[in-house]
This record gives sequence, structure tokens and C-alpha cells, in this order.
Amino acid sequence: MRSAIVAVLQADATLTGLLTGGIYDAGVVGEISRVTTPAAFDEHSEVLPCALVKLASEAPDGPFPTASVLGVDLYLYQRAGYGSIDAAVARIFVLLHRQRVGNGVWQVTHAGDLRDLRDEALGCALILSRFQVTRLR
Repeated sequence: MRSAIVAVLQADATLTGLLTGGIYDAGVVGEISRVTTPAAFDEHSEVLPCALVKLASEAPDGPFPTASVLGVDLYLYQRAGYGSIDAAVARIFVLLHRQRVGNGVWQVTHAGDLRDLRDEALGCALILSRFQVTRLR
């Protein structure tokens, strides 16, 4: 599921234009760091606008025994300010909300955003955008 969402996001030229540091699959890279995602940093080792897609909790839901709701969290980073990642959150909403992404998915639904956060380890601005995926397990 994570890779299907990453593929949709990476295929959008508008979004990749906003997130010049890239869009990453947490299952592949683990976290945004100078070691695992060097393209997410500029020549001064400062983080570029980028995103990390992580899976969250999954719980049974829906009319079928194998139906569930899976949480998907998108962490968006920017060195200073929120301009690029605010625009990226708006674009991600258009790309994912009420869409079918991947096999066995009924619908992806926006669950909310946490704005004006900071990532102290990277020393940068952070937005967390949450989605729920209703799907068959």
C-alpha cells in the first residue's frame, strides 16, 4: 500500500516541483536523513522540501470480515517556513482524497493535518498529513 501511494505522488509533476528533495517510502529508507536520503538535502546539508510516507495502525472495519482501515501518515519537511509544504499538502489532498490507490482499496480518505510542527532532529518545519485507506486485507 505504501509503495502504491508513493508511486501516485511521485508521478505528479506539480507535487514533485514543490517537493524538490523528493518523496520517500519509509519501508525503503526508514527516515529522512543525510545517510538514507542524501537527495533530500542541499549542498549545505540543509533539508529541502520533501515527504516521507509511513504506514500507521490498521483496524478491522467495514461489512466484510477481511475489511480494514489502514492509517497512512505523510511527513512533509522544509528547512524554514511552511510555504512549499503547505502547497504540497493541498496537492496531496487532491491526489489522494476519495481516490482508489492500489489493489483491494475502496477509498482513501483524508483524516486531518497537524500543522506548524518542528522536527528538532533535522531542525526544520514539519507538517503531518494523515489519510485512512479502507481496504481488504
